[in-house]
Amino acid sequence: MELPAIKLPQIELPFDIPLLMHPPIDHFLIALPVIVLLLELVNLIIKKRAIGVTAFFLLLITVVVAVAAYFTGSADGKEAFPLLSEAAQGELKEHKLLGTYLMFASVIVLIFKLLSSMIQRGLMKVLYLLVLILFVTGILKQGKDGGELVYEYGVNVQKVQELDSDLDDLKEELEDLQEANKKVEPTVKAEETVKEKTSQVQQKIEEKINVVKEKTAQAVETVKEKVEEKAAEMKEKAENLKDKVESTVEVVPVNTPQPQIKTH
Repeated sequence: MELPAIKLPQIELPFDIPLLMHPPIDHFLIALPVIVLLLELVNLIIKKRAIGVTAFFLLLITVVVAVAAYFTGSADGKEAFPLLSEAAQGELKEHKLLGTYLMFASVIVLIFKLLSSMIQRGLMKVLYLLVLILFVTGILKQGKDGGELVYEYGVNVQKVQELDSDLDDLKEELEDLQEANKKVEPTVKAEETVKEKTSQVQQKIEEKINVVKEKTAQAVETVKEKVEEKAAEMKEKAENLKDKVESTVEVVPVNTPQPQIKTH
C-alpha cells in the first residue's frame, strides 16, 4: 500500500548540514524506540516510575533525532538523487516519504506516552504500547530500506557516484561521436560511391582494351597470312615468267669483221 504524499514547506536552516550525517543519526533513531519498547515491556512487570520517566525522556530524544534524520536525509538525498537510476530515484522518494511519516509518528508516540502517564488506565497503556510497537516496526522497515538504497543502488557511496559520473561522461562522448558520425557518413558514402563507379569504369575500359587487343591481333594475323599468300603467288609467277623467257631466247651469231691483208 502506497502512503499518501506529504509535501512539507521548504525550511531554510541558518547553517549548512554536513553530508553523510544521515547514516549515524539513523542508527540512534532505530535504537532508541527499541530500547523504549523493551523498557516499557519490563515496566509492565516491575512497575517502576523511574523506568517510565526514562522512557519518556528517551522518546523526547527520539523526536529530536527523527527531525534531525529528516533534514540530514534531505541533504544527502539531494546530493545523491541526480546520480541515481530511475528505479533508485523512485526508491529514494518512497524512503523520504516514509521518513516524513515516521517523524510525525514520533510526536504521536510521545503524546500517547504522556496520555498513558496521566490516565492511569489499562486501555490507555495498551493503546500506547500498540502505537509504540507500530512505530518500532516502521523504524525497522525504514532502516532496512535505507540499507537497500546503499547496498543495491549505491546511494551516497563515493565509488559508485564516481563510476556513475564516469558513465555519464562516456555516454556524452558516445552521443558526440554518433552526431559526428551522422555528419561524416554522407561524405563517406559519397566517396565510396565515387570509388565504386570509378572501379566499374576502369573495369569496362580494361575490357574494351582487351577486346581491341584481341581484334587487332586477329587482324594482324589475317593481314600476315594474306601477305604471305600474295608473296607466294608473286614468287610463283616470277618463276614461271623466268622459265618462259629462258625458253624463247635464241642464240644469235655475231659477225666478226675479218682483217684485210694488203699484198704487194
